[in-house]
Amino acid sequence: QVQLVESGGGLVQPGGSLRLSCAASGSIYRPNTMRWYRQVPGKQRELVAAITNGGSTNYADSVKGRFTISRDNAKNTVYLQMNSLKPEDTAVYYCNADIRTTLTTRYQDYWGLGTQVTVSS
Repeated sequence: QVQLVESGGGLVQPGGSLRLSCAASGSIYRPNTMRWYRQVPGKQRELVAAITNGGSTNYADSVKGRFTISRDNAKNTVYLQMNSLKPEDTAVYYCNADIRTTLTTRYQDYWGLGTQVTVSS
């Protein structure tokens, strides 16, 4: 059974920082692309950042220069370092990854349950 477990969310003041983590577990091979999405009530889930197996990254324009995505392939873990946080960054942040299990021959899309990030004074 594949699991993606996020951690690191919480309440932070504007201008502060948080680091999110997402660990993939189960009988899996190294995940392919890993991503962070976020969603606020009443709005569509949006892609925040993505990182490929080889380390190539891309970011939403709204977070460029403030957020950094990285991964530790030995731990099947992806991180999102969030600096200079703004109230509009408040959302539930979800981890997403393309993963192949040891029982399949193709990659499938998996999601974590999400972690709340609240930016408020």
